[in-house]
Amino acid sequence: MNWRILTLLLVFVAIVIFGLRQVEPASETALNAYSQLEVPAEDTSGYARAIEPWDWQFPRDHGAHPRFQTEWWYYTGVLANDAGRRFGFQFTIFRRALSPIGPTSESEFRTNDIYMAHFTLSDIANETFYHDVRYSRGGGGLAGAVVDPRLRVWLEEWQILAKDDDATIQSIAAASADFAIDLTLEQVKPPALQGDNGLSAKSAAIGNASYYYSLTRLVTTGSISIGGDSFAVRGHTWMDHEFSTSALGENAIGWDWFGLIFDNDSELMLGQIRQIDGGIEPAFGGLLVYPDGSARSLDSDDFSIRVTDRWRSPHSDAVYPASWEMEILGAKGFTFGVTPLQADQELHSSDIIYWEGAVRISGDVSGFGYAELTGYASSMQNRF
Repeated sequence: MNWRILTLLLVFVAIVIFGLRQVEPASETALNAYSQLEVPAEDTSGYARAIEPWDWQFPRDHGAHPRFQTEWWYYTGVLANDAGRRFGFQFTIFRRALSPIGPTSESEFRTNDIYMAHFTLSDIANETFYHDVRYSRGGGGLAGAVVDPRLRVWLEEWQILAKDDDATIQSIAAASADFAIDLTLEQVKPPALQGDNGLSAKSAAIGNASYYYSLTRLVTTGSISIGGDSFAVRGHTWMDHEFSTSALGENAIGWDWFGLIFDNDSELMLGQIRQIDGGIEPAFGGLLVYPDGSARSLDSDDFSIRVTDRWRSPHSDAVYPASWEMEILGAKGFTFGVTPLQADQELHSSDIIYWEGAVRISGDVSGFGYAELTGYASSMQNRF
C-alpha cells in the first residue's frame, strides 16, 4: 500500500470518527482521528501565509485565525506547593483547517476545523509522567476558539478561559482519569513578539514562517490533582500562540525549543530547527525578554547550544538530548546549563511522539522552564 492510499484512508477514518465523536467517546487505543493532523498538505493554495507584518491587536489575536491552516495555544509551567514539591505541566490545544474554504451550511454541526489537545503532568518527586491526548471536530460546540465576549479556547471540558475583558487573567482547567489542573494565570508583561515583530521565519523561503508571540511570565496559582490527592501550587507559566501555513522548510526534520523563566525576572526563548543533513536552519533564533518587558531578538549566531548528555526512551527507542550547555554571545552574554527535572517526559501515546518536559536552569542565571524536542522518533515534515 503506497503512502497516498494510506493518506486517503486516514482522511476517511478521521471523517468517520469525527462524525461518531458526537455520540461515542474516544479511546486512546482506538484508531485515532488525530491522524488528520499529520496528513501531508500537498496543496496549501488558498490558505493565508505568514509573509507580511501582522497588525497585532489584543485580545483579538489571542483568538483563532481560520485563514491559516495550523494554529496552537501552548502553555507550560513549573509549579510547587508550600513544601517545595515540584510539578511541571503542559497544556496545548491545536487547530487544523481541513480546507481553505469554510463550510457554507449554517448548521452548527458543519465545521472546517479539527482540534487536538495534549495535556501532561510531571510529578517530579515520584518521577512519574502523566499524559493524555484528546481530539474533536470544531462543530456542535465540541471545540473552538473565540474572543467574543471573552477569550475561550476549548476541546470539550478542557479549556482556556479569560477571566477579564482584556484576557490578562486566564484560567486553565483540564482533567484526565488520573490527574487534573485548575489554574489561574496573571499576565505581568506585554506580549513578546517573536522574530521580526511577530513574523517568525522558519527558513529562507517566503511563507515558511509563522506569526508568533509569547506571554513569557504568567504568575500562576491553583491546584494540581493526582489520584485522590490535591496540591495547592504556585509558580510561573509560559504561553506561546502561533498560526501559520506550512511553516517548516523542506529540509527540516524537527526542532529543539526552550522556554526558560529566570529568577532575575527575565525570560528566554531559544530554538533550533534541525535539518535532514544534520545542520541547523539559520533563519530561526530566539528572544530575550528583560524585566521591564522589552525584548531583544536573537539570530541563530547570537547563541550556542551544546548537548552534554542523551537519554534513550524505553517507549519509542528514540534517543533525545538530555542536558545542554548554552551561551548567549556578545558583550552582555552569559552561560548556563539546562537539565531535565526528570528523564522520562516523552509523549508516546499518539503517532506524534516527542519529548516535552520541565527543566532546571543553573549557571550565570537560574530558574526553571520547559524544553520541547521533536523529530527524534520520526520527522515532523508535513505535520505542522
